[in-house]
Amino acid sequence: MIETARRFSTKVKSAAGEFVVRRHRPDYQIVLYMGLLMLLGLIIMYAIGPQRANVLNNAYNTDYYTSTYFFIKQTVSLLVALGAFVAMALIPYTLIKKHAAKILIIGFAACAILAFAGWVGLGIAQCSLGACRWFDLGAFGSIQPAELLKFGLMVFTAGFLGMRIKQGLINDLHRTLIPLGVLVLVAVIFVIGIQKDMGTGIAMLALLASMMAVGGVSKKVGGALVLMGVLLGILLIIIAPHRVERVMTFLAGDNAVTQGYDDANYHITHAKIAIGSGGLLGVGIGNSVQATGYLPEAINDSVFAIMGETFGFVGLVVILLLFTALLLRLLKVAEHLPDIWMKLVVAGVFGWLAAHVILNVAAMIGVFPLTGITLPLLSFGGTSMLFIAGALGIAFQLSRYTVHGSLNKETGYESPSSRRGLGRPRYASGRGTPRA
Repeated sequence: MIETARRFSTKVKSAAGEFVVRRHRPDYQIVLYMGLLMLLGLIIMYAIGPQRANVLNNAYNTDYYTSTYFFIKQTVSLLVALGAFVAMALIPYTLIKKHAAKILIIGFAACAILAFAGWVGLGIAQCSLGACRWFDLGAFGSIQPAELLKFGLMVFTAGFLGMRIKQGLINDLHRTLIPLGVLVLVAVIFVIGIQKDMGTGIAMLALLASMMAVGGVSKKVGGALVLMGVLLGILLIIIAPHRVERVMTFLAGDNAVTQGYDDANYHITHAKIAIGSGGLLGVGIGNSVQATGYLPEAINDSVFAIMGETFGFVGLVVILLLFTALLLRLLKVAEHLPDIWMKLVVAGVFGWLAAHVILNVAAMIGVFPLTGITLPLLSFGGTSMLFIAGALGIAFQLSRYTVHGSLNKETGYESPSSRRGLGRPRYASGRGTPRA
C-alpha cells in the first residue's frame, strides 16, 4: 500500500517544508475544449477540402488531389496528435524533466541538419519561397523541426529557471539572464534567421516571456528584456525585404494599393472580404467563395478567415470563446500547482497557445502585420497540431497535482481536513504517507 501511494504522489518543496501531493482527477475541461476545436477544424477541412483540391488540380494540371484528400490527411493528423496528447499525459513528467536537455539538443540538431540539407540541396529538405522549414518524409508527409525545438526549449527552460528561482537568482545577470539569452539567441538564429519563420520565432519568445513572468522576474529586468526583444524584432524585419514589405503594407492600411503595395495587400484584403462576407451566421458549409482560390493559404494560416465566411460572426465568437476557455483553464492549473517546474511548464504552454491564436487572428482582421503562423488545432497540417497537443498533454498530466488554493507565494498549505467532502484535490504532509 505504501508503494502504491508513492507511485500516485509526488514530493514538493515549499517555504513551509517538503510535502507529498497526491495524484488526483485531472482537469478534463482541457480535453473538452481541445477536442471541440479539433472537431471544428475537421469540419472546415471537410467543407473546403474539395475546393482546395480543385484549385491545386487546376494549378498543376493533375487529378492527384481527390475531394476527400485534405479531410483524410487532417483526420490522420488529428489521430496522431491525439496519440501525442495521450503519450504526454501518461509519460511521467519526471522523465520529461530528467531528459529535457536531451530533447533540446535533439531539437537544435534537427534544425542544424535541416539547414545543412537545404544548403547543399538534399532532397530531405523541403524548401518553399527560399525557406527550408520542413523535413520531407515522403509518404509520411513532412515535419517541422522548429516545433520540436520550441518544445525542448520550454521544458529545458522550466528546469533552468526553476533551479535559479530556488537559488534566488532569477534576476541575476551572469547566472541566469546571459546564459538564457545566449540559448534563446541561437534558437532565434535557427528559426527566424535560417528558416525565415518569424511567426514560430515570436511564439517561441512568447512562451519564454510567459515563463519569465510566472518565474517572478523583476519589472526592471522584464522591461529591459522586452526592449531588447523589440529591438531584435526590428533588426530581423529590416534585414528581410519581404518582412519590410509586410510591415509597410500594414502601416499603409486601406491605402496600400495606391501606395504600390497591391501584391502584398492582396492576402489581407481577401481575408477581410472572407470575414465580411460571412455576415452574422455565415454562408454555410461548402459555400465558401474565397476558398476556391482567391484567399492564399485558405486551409493553413488563413483558416480563421474561411471559418468567418463559413460560420459568420457567431461562429468566430464561439471559436474565440473556446480558445479563451482553454487558456483560462491553463492559467488556473498553473495557479494551483505547488512546484515551480510544473508552474513554468504550464505557463509556457499558455504562452505558446496564446501567441499562435493572437498573432493569427490579429493578422486576419488587419490589426497586425501578416506572418506565417497556424491557428492551433484548426489549421491544416500535422506538425503544429502534434506538438501543441503534446504540450497540452503535459499540462493535462500536471493538472493531477494541483492543490486547493494558490501557492504562488509558497507560504505553505492549508490543512486537508478543511476541505474534506468538497471533492477537491488532496495532499498530505511529507512527514507522513498518504493513503492509497
